[in-house]
Amino acid sequence: MRELTRAEEQVMQILWDIEKGFVKDILAKMSAPKPAYNTVSTIIRILERKGFVKHKAYGKSHEYYPIVTKDQYRSFSIKNLLSGYFGGSFSKLASFFAKDENMDINELEKLMNEVKDDVK
Repeated sequence: MRELTRAEEQVMQILWDIEKGFVKDILAKMSAPKPAYNTVSTIIRILERKGFVKHKAYGKSHEYYPIVTKDQYRSFSIKNLLSGYFGGSFSKLASFFAKDENMDINELEKLMNEVKDDVK
């Protein structure tokens, strides 16, 4: 799996949300200022080459759908973040956010409990 650009990720977020759609459907979900139709079409073809998206052809129209789930990409992104910035250490990541967000002990305990519940 490869990392997505900001524009590619924006298109993927929409596809994950709508599950499948034509370029016009993706464009309709984008906030202003909206990119040109051809720009979105190019991005979606790049995503297809990267292995994130496939399509069904209906004549000259193509309906696109994700083949990489949001959870798969989230896991990939977090692993990249951990290895690239925190030496692969989740505790360093948690410590960074605790300091950066000025978390108090109660918030840290709540976070730890949520992590424990998710692991079960």
